[in-house]
Amino acid sequence: MCWIMNVAKIHDKCVIMHFWEQKIEHHGRMAEDEEVRMKNSALSRLRKDWASRLEKRTKHLQNLHEEGITRTKLT
Repeated sequence: MCWIMNVAKIHDKCVIMHFWEQKIEHHGRMAEDEEVRMKNSALSRLRKDWASRLEKRTKHLQNLHEEGITRTKLT
């Protein structure tokens, strides 16, 4: 009788281990798919583009402000 219980425990252990291995494998695939989706997303490119535009605009406005100050000092 003890031998049968050990076999049942081993079987249960294998089933549980297989279940979690499948879950981990599925999670890994989902993470990879999400990573690929994010790389192909236009959102990051749009953010970089807008950041670049904002930086250029800020520099332009600073230059205009500095030129205005310089002109008022000259007059």
